[in-house]
Amino acid sequence: MAQQPADADIAMDGANLYQEETFTDRRIGTLLRLTPVTASGARDESRPVLYVGQTQVLTPAGALPISFEIDASSLEEAVQKFGNEAQEALATTVKRLEELRREAASSLIVPGSSMGGGGGFGGPGGFGGPGGPRGGGIQLP
Repeated sequence: MAQQPADADIAMDGANLYQEETFTDRRIGTLLRLTPVTASGARDESRPVLYVGQTQVLTPAGALPISFEIDASSLEEAVQKFGNEAQEALATTVKRLEELRREAASSLIVPGSSMGGGGGFGGPGGFGGPGGPRGGGIQLP
């Protein structure tokens, strides 16, 4: 576990407490009902009840957890909206993963490419320089 700096503020915010209840169909996902409460545990009527959906998608790398808020005024409404909200959250997650993949791919240095000076793979002494393989030995998909 990461160590916290000695001056880290790790106190709970007593004005922003929620009681959490979990509901599941044991098949597709889980709904959390977050009921606002005061520091004494009494219902805080000045704040709305929140609903959060959770599911997971199987990927080649393993299970990918998806969590999303559901704008609902009751548990029944949250259950009805769960599927659509999960689809939207999944689409947003896939889009973000594709962006991250593109960013990572654009930052790769391909052996054998010309990088100017001598500090890179393509410069003198690098993979593409004297004594190294010509044209690079790695091919990216």
